[in-house]
Amino acid sequence: MSYNIAIGGDHAGYTYKKALIKLLIDLGHEVQDFGPGSEESVDYPDHVHPLAKAVVKKEADFGVLICGSGNGVAMTANKYPQIRAALCWLPELAKLSREHNDANVLCIPARFVSEKDAEEMVKVFLTTEFEGGRHQKRVNKIADC
Repeated sequence: MSYNIAIGGDHAGYTYKKALIKLLIDLGHEVQDFGPGSEESVDYPDHVHPLAKAVVKKEADFGVLICGSGNGVAMTANKYPQIRAALCWLPELAKLSREHNDANVLCIPARFVSEKDAEEMVKVFLTTEFEGGRHQKRVNKIADC
């Protein structure tokens, strides 16, 4: 299945972002790049907010965010009630984030994973379906605040 993927992050994730864009295009997905455009220091919220809004508005099917630790981008994206951004550092976590949590944004800590692992996480994230069932009622409670 082909998806429209929103991708972004900060300067620490820039190199991985470029590699992941190539991978996504090679896999047949459409990609919207929300920046940054270089390794020059940026404020990650400036790139995360537009990406999260695109996922919320269904202008993108999924989001991928990359920063140094993955924490800042995940915290920012999760400010949106419709976003379920998962910080993952192993392909197994990316799989579970989709199966059990219906995550719609994958957050990758570039300083703590290899580029190969980042690519594998993206592949797993995009090919794993939400299981629903007993997990659906839990997911429904996430935005209840």
